[in-house]
Amino acid sequence: MKIPSLVLKQLYTFGSLENTSDGVSLTLKNRLSDAIFTGMLGLTIDGTKVPLEDLEIRLGSGKALSPAEISPESSVPFALGKTIDLIWKGQTLELGKHEIRFEFTASPFGTLSFKIKDAIKLHKEHRVTVPIDKEDDFGPEIIAKRQEFVREYSGADPKNVFSYSFDPKVANGNIESFTGVAQIPIGFAGPIKINGEYAEGEYLVPLATTEGTLVASYNRGIKVMNLSGGVICTVSDDRMQRAPVFVFDSAREARDFRGWVYDHMDEIRQAAEATSSVAKLLDIDSFLSNKFAYLRFN
Repeated sequence: MKIPSLVLKQLYTFGSLENTSDGVSLTLKNRLSDAIFTGMLGLTIDGTKVPLEDLEIRLGSGKALSPAEISPESSVPFALGKTIDLIWKGQTLELGKHEIRFEFTASPFGTLSFKIKDAIKLHKEHRVTVPIDKEDDFGPEIIAKRQEFVREYSGADPKNVFSYSFDPKVANGNIESFTGVAQIPIGFAGPIKINGEYAEGEYLVPLATTEGTLVASYNRGIKVMNLSGGVICTVSDDRMQRAPVFVFDSAREARDFRGWVYDHMDEIRQAAEATSSVAKLLDIDSFLSNKFAYLRFN
């Protein structure tokens, strides 16, 4: 599977290069899709190949392995969002920029190879950050730690926010640094009569809002529709869209760019789908206006 180099570089966590008591440390993070780490083939820093026997691979769980312990037969899960720390044991790098080249294998991608530049800084900037747990960020321990952090940092104790009645793990993928919930008033409108292709019957409509008269307005509209026999529903299309605009020096350049996009659809589709396990690029609509090229990715 060929993945564009710009996408591959996202696997590296920029700013992670540092000298530690154990050696030179740097971090990879899976920003593509769920994968399996099947082998470390090489690490090169400033043109010097790091001997694999001097390399330590630390998983997010704290477990440390040598490259020799990882193979297609003895692989390591590398789920989306997970990190792997690489330690060049007993070594240090000079302050300043360094060129780093990675080569490893992962299923289903095959052999991945890319190079980046990062820098060793004299002093890392200390930032106050909300606590996270890279392995289980929805566990009760880390949630309690975040709640305590909020109390100490803000001086407030939002007890109602910290009380929730569902398993936080169901929110995985919907929110980061989960700490609590907000209570919003909910009113119900309806029932509304639906004559659809997939749903048919009368349904209540829950509305979470603080906008006065909203539920009442819905009910008035629903009353009119019900008296008219209900609502006939159909799905004409199902897709998600993104619509960037590209600005050029002239209308001709914008037109040429549109042609370039259509000529390179296969490469664009490959790049677009490489960062998601579910998204599929169907097509791209284009609209030209003066020196602007508007693209609508479907």
